Amino acid sequence: MTPRRTVPVADADDGARLDRWFARHYPQVGRNRLFRLLRTGQIRVDGKRARADTRLVAGQAVRIPPQAHAAEAPSVPENAARALRARVLFLDDDIVAIDKPPGLAAQGGAGQRGHVDGLSDALRFDADARPRLVHRLDKETSGVLVLARHAASARRLAGLFRDGAVAKTYWAIVGGAPRPASGTVESALGKSGGAGARVAETPHGRRATTRYDTLDRAGRRVAWLELRPLTGRTHQLRVHCASLGAPILGDGKYGGARDGARRLHLHARRLELPGRPPIEAPVPPHFRETLERYGFAVPAGP
Repeated sequence: MTPRRTVPVADADDGARLDRWFARHYPQVGRNRLFRLLRTGQIRVDGKRARADTRLVAGQAVRIPPQAHAAEAPSVPENAARALRARVLFLDDDIVAIDKPPGLAAQGGAGQRGHVDGLSDALRFDADARPRLVHRLDKETSGVLVLARHAASARRLAGLFRDGAVAKTYWAIVGGAPRPASGTVESALGKSGGAGARVAETPHGRRATTRYDTLDRAGRRVAWLELRPLTGRTHQLRVHCASLGAPILGDGKYGGARDGARRLHLHARRLELPGRPPIEAPVPPHFRETLERYGFAVPAGP
């Protein structure tokens, strides 16, 4: 019988939720099985029972039961691996950046079958370990997504994102045209409920700041915006566009389901990491088609 073993929590995983730590390191363990193992006390942290939302601390020991590590993680199907590798925008010894398509989740969760984290073995190339996420994009948001290729890089990048040292530029097509055409949105944002709840402005929320410019508009009906978030709050850009009276097309959660748009028109266009050239992602087909429909100048190339 495969014995139990303990695995130390790495510095790069400091602060991670236990369920997300498992999704990263043991993707073969389904969510239902994970909850069953937690419920029966077979998974422990420093010898104590733990919950899915337990926050891990570097140096702690996670006890892994045989059911979790006996089976090898399923290999990435070759067609999925090939498709993901074709979306690589930048690769060096420390990072790999991809153009995440809309509809592909960055990380696993309830109801998520395929996600970048679970497919990341396809992006290992010559590295010893699978790359790990250091930031997130919503499932329906397209564009530049960066993964760290080793633990030291993950720690360094996590610090850069946390300290606001990474310049992020998004494009959005919105319903309406904000006034003024350029400006800054500042608010305190927090979730208004449990899992899956909307994010809203709240006096007790966390500060969120976004700068925006109008690149083009079709009268007062639709506008093409460039968004530069100075903070990284959940659904920040979606909430801030809605607060301008210009919700993002296809964003039914925040009032943007209009003009027949079925997909979210939010794209992570460019990411600038210190010491590296800017990484840009081409707009996806649905975004390009909407630009063309309204007569906006479609960008050439990436």
